[in-house]
Amino acid sequence: MPIYEPGRRVAIVAGVRTPFAKSGTALRTLSAIELGKIAVTELVHRTDVDPASIDLLTFGTVLPSVLAPNIAREIALMPLLPKGVQAWSVSRACASANQAITDAADQIALGHASVAIAGGAESLSNVPILHSRGFSDALVAASKARSLGQRVQAFAKLRPKDFIPITPAIAEPTTGETMGQSAEKMAKLNGITREEQDALALASHRNAAQGTADGRLTAEIVPVMVPPRFETAMTADNGIRSDTTAEALAGLKPVFDRRYGTVTAGNASPLTDGAAAVLLMREDVAKAHGLQPRAYIRGYAYAALDPGEQLLQAPVLAAPLALKRAGLTLKDIDLVEMHEAFAAQVLSNLRGFESPHWAERAGFSAPVGAVDRSRLNVMGGSVSIGHPFGATGARITTTLVNELARRGGQFGLMTVCAAGGLGFAMVVERA
Repeated sequence: MPIYEPGRRVAIVAGVRTPFAKSGTALRTLSAIELGKIAVTELVHRTDVDPASIDLLTFGTVLPSVLAPNIAREIALMPLLPKGVQAWSVSRACASANQAITDAADQIALGHASVAIAGGAESLSNVPILHSRGFSDALVAASKARSLGQRVQAFAKLRPKDFIPITPAIAEPTTGETMGQSAEKMAKLNGITREEQDALALASHRNAAQGTADGRLTAEIVPVMVPPRFETAMTADNGIRSDTTAEALAGLKPVFDRRYGTVTAGNASPLTDGAAAVLLMREDVAKAHGLQPRAYIRGYAYAALDPGEQLLQAPVLAAPLALKRAGLTLKDIDLVEMHEAFAAQVLSNLRGFESPHWAERAGFSAPVGAVDRSRLNVMGGSVSIGHPFGATGARITTTLVNELARRGGQFGLMTVCAAGGLGFAMVVERA
């Protein structure tokens, strides 16, 4: 049965996001906090919700600012919102925005809140650069020095290698494997060909290009004036390639296993800047405010597996549990949104949905089943649209509930893989 009671269900009222921009391009000078403020401001204005009615704001990010680590509170402190709005940040790798959304939904279900904003933001153009341990130790020693001679002595111990900065790596601390290497491993273990991956990537770009051209994708985007001159507005995602072809994708060289690999820049999601936010309300409160929900949260689940196994396969364990909690099966689902970290990961997850072995591991006697490809990522996915780590979950949620409403479908399923061997799945029901 649904995890929330009828009449007090958690409603997804609306969602808004910034354009998603490849890192180092149009939005490179905006921080994750600034991007988050843009998305939240537009969400409040579009829904005309009274800021005084907002009980909480929770936001996800993967690479927080060293100077302002609680991104949620920094966003909540903008002039638009009351200073009394409680705010906290979450991090569950690429499912961070999903964590923010379910955190907020749980607070509403518990009766601790009635109106909440949840989402996430990431600026991969502005990753924190750290000093080496040797340089940090020298700075600490110099700060404690009581004389010029002691300060000089602290820095005299430095060696050339100590001046090399440290940048965050998209790799597993426990295994040392990068995301791309893990995707390569999954492709080999699950028998996924280069041709399959490129075909999925091509479909992602074509669907996203169509959704942009007909206005369905751009409807969820707030235009952002491009700094530093602020003379032009970015109104659409800049990673979508409407002109790409199967031949062009086939011509790209593998990145992570140059000799035998199949994962390329064309069938993997790019590093991206962007933010997204959704407005959640208790069902009766939304109706009292005269707001028509887009959908209701029917059920969700998280799962985890050994990162050294198949790093991005945990959605296969989360999906059957989310469906069970929603009281549904895959046959009831009208649309499926699956985060596209890599085409190889999506195809591995789809194979896992059909596998008795993975069903048994999830504690079920039968597999989830085969996903109808015509219902999968019908507006494109992260390979084409982009993947700001902390924001993608809110983007997928917004896209799914909007497209369900347009098509008159009843149920939607979303899944997100995440670093650390984590996975997420959620079922929504059209209002």
